[in-house]
Amino acid sequence: MSRLPRRWLVVLVAALVMGGGGTYQFVWSSVSGVVGARFGASAPALGTVFTLFVLTQTLTQLPAGRIRDRYGPRNLLLVAAVCLFVGYAGVGVARSFPLVAAAYAVGGVGSGIAYTVAVNTPVKWIPEDGRRGLATGLVTMAYSGTSVLFIPLLRGSLDDAFTTTLLALGAVVGVGGLLGAWAVRDPARFETTRRADTDGGRDESDSETGGAPDSPRPGGSDSTTPDDSAPERAEQDPSSGVGWRTVVRTWQFWVLYAVMVVVNGVGLMLVGQSVGFTTGLDLSASVATTVASAIALADGAGVLVVSGLSDRFGGERTAGVSLVLCGVSLAAGVFVGARGLAAPFVLCVAAAAFFRSPVFGIFPTLVAEYYGAARSSENYAAVYTAKVPGGVVGGTVAGALVVTLGWSQSFYLGAGLLVLAGLGTLVLRPVRVDAAGRTGTTAND
Repeated sequence: MSRLPRRWLVVLVAALVMGGGGTYQFVWSSVSGVVGARFGASAPALGTVFTLFVLTQTLTQLPAGRIRDRYGPRNLLLVAAVCLFVGYAGVGVARSFPLVAAAYAVGGVGSGIAYTVAVNTPVKWIPEDGRRGLATGLVTMAYSGTSVLFIPLLRGSLDDAFTTTLLALGAVVGVGGLLGAWAVRDPARFETTRRADTDGGRDESDSETGGAPDSPRPGGSDSTTPDDSAPERAEQDPSSGVGWRTVVRTWQFWVLYAVMVVVNGVGLMLVGQSVGFTTGLDLSASVATTVASAIALADGAGVLVVSGLSDRFGGERTAGVSLVLCGVSLAAGVFVGARGLAAPFVLCVAAAAFFRSPVFGIFPTLVAEYYGAARSSENYAAVYTAKVPGGVVGGTVAGALVVTLGWSQSFYLGAGLLVLAGLGTLVLRPVRVDAAGRTGTTAND
């Protein structure tokens, strides 16, 4: 049996790091109830803790991405490991609610660093024609999928051993970050670029250099080059590695950003309001529980399966069609749910979750293809900041819409926005970057 290529071992370790960071988003629903009981915190106060997490997790990624692209992932992952441990440990030993909020925000910093390093590892290691979409989907799936293993354990132990459980959880995710710091490296062809940056400096439109790939050296120095071992759309031209200041001047960035706002907004609306949505359509509490579980499972499956299809059909086409199907599935769910058809409702909502999540596996590869892998971390982090307005849409705006329009009309509106986001994704075209850092759309695409 042939040995697993080292680049795929790096991807698997990156997925482990991603999963540890993702627990902060997905186990909070299990932790928050016990925290509320211990400190007498209200639901809005607990919601504020989660909001602080979302802000720190999201806004950390742009500076972390810039640091990773310039200096490599090792020191960043050491910081992430500390923050991931301190977040859970701090909540476990906290003696006041403000300390809980502060600790969880620190965990958000660790989660943001883990996310931006992990999600951009495949685009640096796996060539476009080497199942890059599948690799990115695998890493992204771990963000939610890993928590499926932890949630049942937490529910059984938080009430009886709150502090011990969170200290243990912090230790597990912290060790995962340390393992990432030891094993995750960028390909050796990035080393020349980083040395040039350190010795001579450059501005945002400077070109990136190419070279031959190499394997990571656990415990060794970080090394980088703009791409992997095979030619890629944007990376065939060595000058294509530009930074976020150039990226935001292209129309493709703003399409990607708008789509991400919609995907995050409607997605968080669906995840956060799934129980209320189900009962609001006069379906039973047991159906609501089933829907919540189906969303979590379908979300992870979709990002892996559909992202893998992008290797064959192209990222723009795959993401666009997937989002259109997501919108259609959600609208169908509202239609059948309003008529009391429980089983079709669960299937349709699960399908909506399945077709929504692939964007998070496909867009990092598109950003690398459009603007170059050398600075993909900072560039995708700029796109990912759409999670902040998306969170406002999925929380505050969604709540106001439900009060004003009702459950059905609000989710029909969300379904329509998803279809428009899918159509917008289909108009995307690769970016051509010349030696002076000027950008334009490629003629043939």
